[in-house]
Amino acid sequence: MKKSLTYIAVAFLALTFAACKVEDPFVDRVVAPVLVDIVGAAFGAPLATEPTVSYPTTGKVTLTARLLELDKTNILDNTKGIDSIPVPNIPIRITLRTGAVLGEVTSNAQGVVSLEKSWEELGLATPRAGAVIRISWSGNYKGIAFTRLSQIQAR
Repeated sequence: MKKSLTYIAVAFLALTFAACKVEDPFVDRVVAPVLVDIVGAAFGAPLATEPTVSYPTTGKVTLTARLLELDKTNILDNTKGIDSIPVPNIPIRITLRTGAVLGEVTSNAQGVVSLEKSWEELGLATPRAGAVIRISWSGNYKGIAFTRLSQIQAR
């Protein structure tokens, strides 16, 4: 009886150690210093992996995002909560996922960056409804580099 309890205890300890979370050595996880909120995306898009904004196939496409720093000072005070503070004067490089640079813009006092392009400049000479273009928004804030992915869809 005593021997079987020992075996059970050893098995329990072995399972406990085996269940520990092991960090992935191939992915460097650093929390983004800013929230890049893609303007025009569906509700909840700041949490989505790739927010999509649709534009008509005629006219120019205006890529717009808001840069916000989350002040978590009052996170435990339910009367105040987390505050979203606009981040001004941050240079952002907007590129296609192929690496082609669409432009570099700097956030204004409200933390907004905006860039206007034609469909042709985005790589679609004749846009058709449903066509998708993948975009990257990259910058550096407080010494930490960040990239936000999004998509543009023709409607």
